[in-house]
Amino acid sequence: MSAAPPAGSGTAESGTATKSRRRPVTILLCLAAFALTFDVLTKHLALVELSDREPVRLLGGAVYLTLTRNSGAAWSIGKDYTFIFPVIAIGVLSWIAWMTRTLRSVPWAISLGLVVGGVLGNLIDRIFRAPGWFVGHVVDMVSVFDPYGRVFPVFNVADSALVCGVLLAVALEFTGRQRDGTRAPGEERPAKESATADEPGATDGGRRERA
Repeated sequence: MSAAPPAGSGTAESGTATKSRRRPVTILLCLAAFALTFDVLTKHLALVELSDREPVRLLGGAVYLTLTRNSGAAWSIGKDYTFIFPVIAIGVLSWIAWMTRTLRSVPWAISLGLVVGGVLGNLIDRIFRAPGWFVGHVVDMVSVFDPYGRVFPVFNVADSALVCGVLLAVALEFTGRQRDGTRAPGEERPAKESATADEPGATDGGRRERA
């Protein structure tokens, strides 16, 4: 007969899992809230300070502050289909919310928090700004090397957070880091093989058996 599991072991394991999930989710939410707040504030300042004026030159022309309203994506791509962007944003947020069920990784929490903050920042513009609900134009204000965004697209804080979050996610995928805090099997195999090879007598024992 197999021994019964100790009383309360299931509760202890459940409590540990909940605790390990709470920290990454908290980091995700706090970082998303910070990115969103920063984005809203900078857009408000841009509307107040940059309206009806020439671009402001900073860092010797490396950066310009110029107010633009973008109905599309970068370089106004898709400007005639503005309603599509809120739908995509809501889909991304729903997917991330579903993924948090298994989130145990702090690096992934940082990545997803940046993405959530960036998506929410621009989604609020799409929903509430002129010219109307779900077709609003996004407020952009930062241009690199070009005051009118002809070389690089004019962007905002939400765009920066989104790009940084996506780049971090790509790096995590390439290094085999999983959202549940583990590593991909391909990343763990070399470590296990080296550990087996380092065991005392492992190599010699194998040679003796073949001999």
